[in-house]
Amino acid sequence: MKTAMDYAIKVDSLTKKFKDLTAVDHVSFDVESGELFGLLGPNGAGKTTTINMLCTLLKPTSGYAEVAGYNVAKKRDSVRNSIGIVFQDTALDERLTGRENLDFHSVMYGIPRDVRRRRIDEVLDLVELTDKANVLVEKYSGGMKRRLEIARGLIHRPKVLFLDEPSLGLDAQTRRHIWEYIKKLNEEDVTIILTTHYMEEADYLCDRVAIVDHGRIVAVDTPSSLKDSLGGDVLTLEITDDGGISLEEQLRTMEWVVSVDKLGGAIELRVRNADKHLPEVFNAAEKKGVTITSVHLRKPSLEDVYLKLTGRKIREHESGQSTHGDASEDEEGKK
Repeated sequence: MKTAMDYAIKVDSLTKKFKDLTAVDHVSFDVESGELFGLLGPNGAGKTTTINMLCTLLKPTSGYAEVAGYNVAKKRDSVRNSIGIVFQDTALDERLTGRENLDFHSVMYGIPRDVRRRRIDEVLDLVELTDKANVLVEKYSGGMKRRLEIARGLIHRPKVLFLDEPSLGLDAQTRRHIWEYIKKLNEEDVTIILTTHYMEEADYLCDRVAIVDHGRIVAVDTPSSLKDSLGGDVLTLEITDDGGISLEEQLRTMEWVVSVDKLGGAIELRVRNADKHLPEVFNAAEKKGVTITSVHLRKPSLEDVYLKLTGRKIREHESGQSTHGDASEDEEGKK
């Protein structure tokens, strides 16, 4: 049985309301020490609001949370001394060099002068910015700035590192580099909790993922277990319209078909051992007089899990949503 010392974060029914809007709705989860834990969901789902409460930047409306063994409502200073934070938006002083940014941050945390230089050299080396240490940050690329922010978040050797959309706005190659840095940090026993709306990021990085929808956590598990819960491979059939309904009905009767959904001009099946049963799919289509124009077979993704749990894809949610969750922080700032 795990003890309190085994957990870096404990959250129980944590709630945040902004007037009539509930941004975070009775969220509960634990993060083990040394774990890389992800909050996955679209913009506005409540991920950043949750992080900000855990970092003591927002006061919870109700519920309980502790970070590194400290109550976030009663031991704010202790929590802040135990964590590092990398925000979505850049918070660097671009008029300073990389080293000067880190030195200023070290002073803010009260790190003694004789320790600062060594710590700064260590984190610059970790994120491979030693050769850029004396360059003004305004001349850094987006990826370099993100790496410097990660270095800054580590300068005081936090027990827990919070990363809010760590690769947001970066190109694919730079994003992959950032992922490698995050993996490296976690391998050195830094507990990391990150927010993301990139399915592949959560899948690649996280030991466990909490799927967040409208301020609630709808599932928590490892990426592989979440995908396995769907019950099979995803087989998409592009078909002619004639006979599509009768083909769907036929496919539903087959024991190796887990589910059948109509998506526009296509039928999407969840199938156990799909490659083995493909000939039977074509035989069924031929008997129903349906022409299959294309076939796409793939393994389940976290996007499929999100669709199954919420009834929509994550990017459909983002394009159609109104202000909710994280967007409501602007209201808090105006109080």
